[in-house]
Amino acid sequence: MRNFNLPNLLTIIRILALPFCVYALFKNGGDDSTWRIIAWTLFFIVGMTDTLDGKLARSRNQVTPLGTFLDPIADKAVIGTALIGLSILGDMPWWITIFILSRELLVTLLRLVVIKRGVIPASRGGKIKTLTQNFSVGFYILPLPSFLFLPRDIFLGVALILTLVTGIDYLRKAISK
Repeated sequence: MRNFNLPNLLTIIRILALPFCVYALFKNGGDDSTWRIIAWTLFFIVGMTDTLDGKLARSRNQVTPLGTFLDPIADKAVIGTALIGLSILGDMPWWITIFILSRELLVTLLRLVVIKRGVIPASRGGKIKTLTQNFSVGFYILPLPSFLFLPRDIFLGVALILTLVTGIDYLRKAISK
């Protein structure tokens, strides 16, 4: 019963909210600025839930193995949903989606392989990577004016570098576990 607590419930709600995010992203063919702002808002709320569930778990001493395992999966589901949706709409190059999701899949598989020897918790770099990915992808969801495309693309470049570096770091930790 220890696994059934508010932080874990919030993580599950985060996953269950994704169809609503997708609906808003694709509403009216994905070209409706109002619905894109609604989609961004929904993805933002889902992202903030990630921060909230972690803070609650730590402050209430409710960190569980289920939460430690499920939280990164929820993070990957959120970013994956946004990336695939944006790529389908033609707003995100597929190679970026494949690159990020391949790294996320590799890390998830590594988590499953080493789980018997203990869970490798998300590192500070991994948390920064997740935040950077979420913000950069969020800039692709928002209907931005064209003069903001370059800063948006640079921010995504930083997210891609962090994705690679933290993926290599996680692989190193999994091998040494």
